[in-house]
Amino acid sequence: MDRWEYSTVTWFWDVEGIRCTLPDGRESTTTGSYAQIVELLNDLGRQGWEVAACVAGGNWVYWTLKRPL
Repeated sequence: MDRWEYSTVTWFWDVEGIRCTLPDGRESTTTGSYAQIVELLNDLGRQGWEVAACVAGGNWVYWTLKRPL
């Protein structure tokens, strides 16, 4: 049976706020637009994370990422 750990990335596009939360409780916040989101997702991908789901509404986009334990 596969086991996963999860993280999240939230982007509030109207204020260009980005929040990344990792499974160990570390949370980082920064500002940025499209280029910074792409940079963050590529960095997480290099660490083994992949997008598992994405939802959007109003002024935000929310990604759930996973990687094998």
